[in-house]
Amino acid sequence: MKTKKGFTLLELLIVIGILAILSTTVVLVINPAQLLKKARDSQRISDLNTLKTAIAYYITETGSPAIGTVYTAKTYSDVDAVLCGDAGVATSTTTVVDGTGWIPVDFDGMTGGSPIGSLPTDPNKTVIAASPGRYYVYLVGSTTNYTFKLVANMESTYYTTSGDGDVETGDGGTETTLYEVGTDMDTAIATGTDTCYKTAGV
Repeated sequence: MKTKKGFTLLELLIVIGILAILSTTVVLVINPAQLLKKARDSQRISDLNTLKTAIAYYITETGSPAIGTVYTAKTYSDVDAVLCGDAGVATSTTTVVDGTGWIPVDFDGMTGGSPIGSLPTDPNKTVIAASPGRYYVYLVGSTTNYTFKLVANMESTYYTTSGDGDVETGDGGTETTLYEVGTDMDTAIATGTDTCYKTAGV
C-alpha cells in the first residue's frame, strides 16, 4: 500500500514563521522608507547642481545677464507664496525656461538654446505650511556681481545634519539644516519667521 507524502500542518507553520522573521529582518535592515528618502535627496542634490551650472553658464555666455531681483526684495521658489527675505513672495511656479518660470532666467535666449529642458522641482514637494517644508528656493545675492544661491531641504538621515553623507553642514552656506549651493553662500535665509522652511531639517 502506497502512502502519500506531504507536509504536516506543524511543518508549514514553522516555515511560515521563519519566512515572517526573515522578511521582518530584511525590512528593518534595508528600511525602504529611508531608501526612498535617500533617492529623493540624491535627486535634490543633482537638481540644484544642474541649476547652478546652467545659471553660471548663462551668466558667462550672456552679455547683460538678468538673473532676478535681490533676495531682500524677492524670493523665488517652485512653491507659491514662499518668503525667505524681507519682501516679495514667490509667485511663478512654472517650470518653463524662458524667464517666466520659477527661476527668472531666460535660458531660451542663450546662443544654442537652453542647457536644460525645464526647471526641476522638489521630488517630494510640499505646501509652505508643511513642517518640515520641502521645496526649492532661488535667492539672488547681487544683480551687479551676478551672485545667487539655491536651497533645498534634505529628508533622509543619510544626507541630513550628522548623517553619514551629511551635505548640509559642510556646504559653506549660512544654514546648517539646509542644503545650499551657488556663488553667494553668505546670502542669508530668513527661516522660521516667515514662510521659508518654517521647520528646517527632517
